[in-house]
Amino acid sequence: MNTTIELIKLAQQGNEDAKKQLIEENSGLVWSIVKRFSNRGYESEDLFQIGSIGLIKCINKFDFSFNVKFSTYAVPMILGEIKRFLRDDGPIKVSRSLKDLASKAKQLEETITKKTGKSPTINFIAENLNTTVDELVIALDSNKEIESIYSTVYQNDGNPIYLIDKLNTEKNSDEKIINNILLKQLIENLPERDKEIIKLRYFEDKTQSEVAKKVGLSQVQISRIEKKLLSYFRNEL
Repeated sequence: MNTTIELIKLAQQGNEDAKKQLIEENSGLVWSIVKRFSNRGYESEDLFQIGSIGLIKCINKFDFSFNVKFSTYAVPMILGEIKRFLRDDGPIKVSRSLKDLASKAKQLEETITKKTGKSPTINFIAENLNTTVDELVIALDSNKEIESIYSTVYQNDGNPIYLIDKLNTEKNSDEKIINNILLKQLIENLPERDKEIIKLRYFEDKTQSEVAKKVGLSQVQISRIEKKLLSYFRNEL
């Protein structure tokens, strides 16, 4: 039985059976990454196909001199392929008919509210626009602006609470594994100074002042670097 490395070598030499076996063996990895993009308005199967393209690129480009596991190399490439597709394809698509319905509903609501001083019920709006309540709800909901999970929901003494802090933070094991793989690679790719700061702060539990003395910078500089790095990790993950 061929190992992963042997299969990659065969695939890079043009062996389609080896490439097919690698794709099959790593389909679970692709699906795990696809789950991160649920509720984006795309079919999971479509995103799986996009992720598989990233996997194939990884097989073709895998550099054995990197001395990393194939999965460690593959995850960022699969994730990047899906992100690139979502970015290039634009945000969630809303049909023109739903946009028009939502616009008419808003105009009618404003008109009635100005005349009577009261907001009309959704049943009233639906009846006057010759549509069903269900269709109206879908139109209004789909026309809302997408809320960033990092938008501020509460500000107190310079310590903002983000929307993501209000969400359920429990993640399945696949999600944790993927994040750990990504985080490990992100740290490995940092400049030596930044890598040392992260190591001292989060693996050796040093204070910013202690880290500052260790690397020859001020505490303020360490604070700025740390914030920049955490923002970078958050965006990538």
